[in-house]
Amino acid sequence: MRHFSLRTLLTEAANAHQGWARQWRAPEPKPAYDAIIVGGGGHGLATAYYMAQEHGMRNIAVLEKGWIGGGNTGRNTTIIRSNYLYDESAAIYDHAVKLWEGLSQALNYNVMYSARGVLMLAHNQHDVQSFKRHVYANRLNGVDNEWLTPEQAKAFCPPLNISPDIRYPVLGGALQRRGGVARHDAVAWGYARGADALGVDIIQNCEVTGIVRGSDGAVTGVETTKGPIRTPRIGVVAAGHTSVIMAMAGVRMPLESFPLQALVSEPVKPVFPCVLMSNAVHAYISQSDKGELVIGAGTDQYVSYSQQGGLHITTHTLDAICELFPQFSRLRLLRNWGGIVDVTPDRSPIIGRTPVPGLFVNCGWGTGGFKATPGSGHVFAWTVAKGEPHPINAPFTLDRFRTGRLIDEAAAAAVAH
Repeated sequence: MRHFSLRTLLTEAANAHQGWARQWRAPEPKPAYDAIIVGGGGHGLATAYYMAQEHGMRNIAVLEKGWIGGGNTGRNTTIIRSNYLYDESAAIYDHAVKLWEGLSQALNYNVMYSARGVLMLAHNQHDVQSFKRHVYANRLNGVDNEWLTPEQAKAFCPPLNISPDIRYPVLGGALQRRGGVARHDAVAWGYARGADALGVDIIQNCEVTGIVRGSDGAVTGVETTKGPIRTPRIGVVAAGHTSVIMAMAGVRMPLESFPLQALVSEPVKPVFPCVLMSNAVHAYISQSDKGELVIGAGTDQYVSYSQQGGLHITTHTLDAICELFPQFSRLRLLRNWGGIVDVTPDRSPIIGRTPVPGLFVNCGWGTGGFKATPGSGHVFAWTVAKGEPHPINAPFTLDRFRTGRLIDEAAAAAVAH
């Protein structure tokens, strides 16, 4: 068996990306397509790839107003897990984890998936009871999860401070060993290359400015900054701006957009072996393959399209991280940023048909979008291609907000990243 060093893997991935990027030339849009995907992030590219790969639809286009992977896909913190409480959530996220495990082989592109484990800390009795409930519920759904004592948590994550007199004492933790991280931009380019090889047109710098409907109300095409394009099917996967695009077709979405902040430290040698999350302080931390400590916080308390966010959110997160890991207080901040996330009232996504014939939507992932990328694209491709929901995404209908059949992960799933 051939073994690879981290340097070799990084070099090969960079060379593969740069080599394909040099050869690829963005096409101009055709007058008509069988289907159009609006949004060139991970979910949109994955949808187009699976539509071509599994449903034989080759005359399709992905329209991106900026550049491929330049939105939330390029701003996320790369965490992958499926330890959600409710059956519906566990099903779709674990579907994604199973695809993650073989994604590099399927795409013939190294997405750097690393199943290093996701450890979620309990700091009070409520956390302990809640996480143990998660462990039992996950096991019933065939999802791996296990309870660790404070000593076992420190053995799994040696930098962790389990002193009983800190502000957030560690009372234990729930560990999903199959969870981990992947390289966010590699995922976008892997799906882009795969879709392009199957004949999908990927059109950058092409903003959708209108959705055209016929006399029967069904979609007939889109208006773009590169001219009109005819199509009978449109799938909208535009994180942060879904409401704006859907309004073009007269559809009002139950979404709010919030800034979500994260930051990275200066790069250091490997010091952190896993992904660690703290619900009580809404902070999480891992180490990237480049050596940076990736630290994330919660969403701001106000709606906004800003990619900056409130400084107090980051400050609170760093205070907690430095108490749990005192040695990291010596590190310097390299950069910080904010993404824009769409949030539904129950903090679960919307995937399916809309009241407008031929118009489909995939949105509302909130802070859980990256981990769902392959699973989301796979089931949404089925939905757009067949005109009906895949069994996994059937519960995530837009209509649930009318019937009241909510999937309320807002209070159930701990840190939502």
